[in-house]
Amino acid sequence: MKLRRELSDDGRFVRQPNRFTDRLGPPEPGRYRLYASYACPWAQRVLIVRALLGLEDVLDVTIVDPIRDEKGWRIPDGDPEYLSELYHATDPDYTGRYTVPCIWDAEDKRIVTNDFPQITLDLEMSWGTSPDLYPERLRPDIDIMNDRLYHGLNNAVYEAGFSRDQQAYEEAVARVFSTLDFLEVRLAESEYLFDVLTDSDVRLYTTLARFDAVYYGHFKCSVRRLTDYPALWAYARRLYAIPAFRETTVFDEIKRHYYITQTNINPSGIVPVGPEIDWSL
Repeated sequence: MKLRRELSDDGRFVRQPNRFTDRLGPPEPGRYRLYASYACPWAQRVLIVRALLGLEDVLDVTIVDPIRDEKGWRIPDGDPEYLSELYHATDPDYTGRYTVPCIWDAEDKRIVTNDFPQITLDLEMSWGTSPDLYPERLRPDIDIMNDRLYHGLNNAVYEAGFSRDQQAYEEAVARVFSTLDFLEVRLAESEYLFDVLTDSDVRLYTTLARFDAVYYGHFKCSVRRLTDYPALWAYARRLYAIPAFRETTVFDEIKRHYYITQTNINPSGIVPVGPEIDWSL
């Protein structure tokens, strides 16, 4: 699979760069379409922000099938059949993985962006104003927090799960749990990561939502569970109580995607039963 190309010679997972990084133009109903998966944490971020900002009428969405193969993400009842066709329509020489989220421009007939870190910021700064998820007074702090979350948790769980070297795996796991320990302390006395709900909370939530169901066992991030962190677990459930978070969290698709698709980690393709966790407050 193309994922092998993201393994370094010393067995470390090095995520591919985003190929399409143009910025979104102003919102135009019918022009832009988001391709996303409920299984993918990077895509769920955009789905959450789209719902929080009330952008459903100006940003259409197509949810791809959670089971991905060598052809990439399949578009149920779609034309085209696979997301890869849109990638090659935009760049015939593209050879990387076909990733979600990405945004298709129906007018220019091209993928504008698959730059997942920037997509939510573009929506928050240019497409929607309420709630203000990227307030100007907090932007430097949010940027620092987002960087820490990415390297210490969001991507570090993948570095642990896809590692082919014991030392690389252990280094990634150490970052995961030092970051969770830091967040536990921070959230013990705060409702959100800052004094209001921000883009950083969205980015943290999508990893927490997958932690006990997937990352704890499948990616061997098994030092502690999310439910072992009282403040983090309460925080995750508070966010889950918000419809934009809850309605885009589909545990069945999350589990089927990771356990069935990633046969390099789970060759049997068996999806485990559980864990039985009550996310309600």
